Amino acid sequence: MSEATREKLLEGALRTLVEQGIAKTSARSIAATAGVNQALVFYHFGSVDELLSAACRYGAERRVARYRERLAEIGSLAELLSFGREMHEAERAEGYVAVLGQLLAGTQTHPRIAPATAAGLDLWIAEIEKVLTRVLPATPLGEFADPVGLARAVAASFVGIQLYEGVDPAGAASALASLEQLTVLITALDSLGPVAQRAIRHHLRRTTR
Repeated sequence: MSEATREKLLEGALRTLVEQGIAKTSARSIAATAGVNQALVFYHFGSVDELLSAACRYGAERRVARYRERLAEIGSLAELLSFGREMHEAERAEGYVAVLGQLLAGTQTHPRIAPATAAGLDLWIAEIEKVLTRVLPATPLGEFADPVGLARAVAASFVGIQLYEGVDPAGAASALASLEQLTVLITALDSLGPVAQRAIRHHLRRTTR
């Protein structure tokens, strides 16, 4: 029963962030959303900030677990970008884009939730890094791209688009469309023959010295 209550509070915290925003997220509002007594927030987590931190980790772990098998099947950069667009649409529809936006905004007034928010993002980055480490060597870019840094760049790009969407949906859609155009370019690079790919690698070596 105790674990069930704890899970209700975690789910309640995430729903409250989506429905009411960080400014109106309190022990009272979370408890009301979860359908439990307000005192249980402090019994299980000690403070609202600790509950929000735990909810951030809980939500990220569940979302990453949902996509882990799919990510493991990705075999090219083009597939990764396509998956990113698909995931963005699903996460937005289910409210998790809003949760991320509220958590990032909340770090300004609730600095204690910043480490948990960063840890949640790191879960995504780790999965993206695995994909890049697997697919980059087979591309002309493999010799020059750093999977660790690129994974963070990819994650930051999608976080930025998700937040940007709240103030300029058309601009965010344009950014996602540009990523799709990049997918076309990457697919074209992947389809080049070995001679052409060697030429590209040679050119990149010269320009990155």
